[in-house]
Amino acid sequence: MCASTQIVLVLPHTKYLIIMEPYFAEFFGTLLLILLGNGVVAGVVLKKTKSENAGWLVIVIGWGLAVTLAIYAVGNVSGAHLNPVVTLALAYHAKFPRDQVFGYIVAQFAGAFLGAILVWLHYLPHWKETSDADAKRAVFCTAPAIRSRFSNLISEMIATGVLVLSILFIGENQFTQGLSPIVIGLIIVSIGLSLGGTTGFAINPARDFGPRLAHYLLPIPGKGDSDWSYAWIPLIGPLIGGLLGTLAYGILYWPLQGL
Repeated sequence: MCASTQIVLVLPHTKYLIIMEPYFAEFFGTLLLILLGNGVVAGVVLKKTKSENAGWLVIVIGWGLAVTLAIYAVGNVSGAHLNPVVTLALAYHAKFPRDQVFGYIVAQFAGAFLGAILVWLHYLPHWKETSDADAKRAVFCTAPAIRSRFSNLISEMIATGVLVLSILFIGENQFTQGLSPIVIGLIIVSIGLSLGGTTGFAINPARDFGPRLAHYLLPIPGKGDSDWSYAWIPLIGPLIGGLLGTLAYGILYWPLQGL
């Protein structure tokens, strides 16, 4: 879909129109993703919330639902990539115009940054009630369970490779109209449960870097540092893993090319 084309959606049974540019749709979709995804983390790890200590399962399901809702929100406008790795993978396989890649990626990072700010505002009274600086940072960005650069990098590569392969595989199947966002949300839940326990499964450079930058800039009491020494892993790991997943898809589906 051409990012320079204005999209007009008519809401059924109403007199209202939605006028949205694809670049803005990517921005808004990623903002919504982070608001809901990082929001569930905040609810679990910050003190004196109703969902305090709800656990990893709640976080993973919350992220899956966040992805599903964000895709429903902007999928018909921008394709709802919401992740630079997905944009690059689709462009590599000629499923997305390469001249729009940069604009999409900028929109994704910007949306993630603003989404994290909204999470901060939503939980404003709870930052002072939480003394654990690591927990505060965890609301915004990922950190490993065991700090090992090589293992952490491999974890992000594998998880993101599975994500990209799964999304590309979906394109080879026919689902009932409107079902794909639910399937992708379930993929996120599966990755989180099976592969997310090592690093927190960033699997999205924008999802980690944008909120990490927000953490660095926001006046959060007792927040500690933003762990920039680790920040390159959830940035580079998903890019490498996405590339490997993209190449694997090309090899596995090579016999179908051109048919």
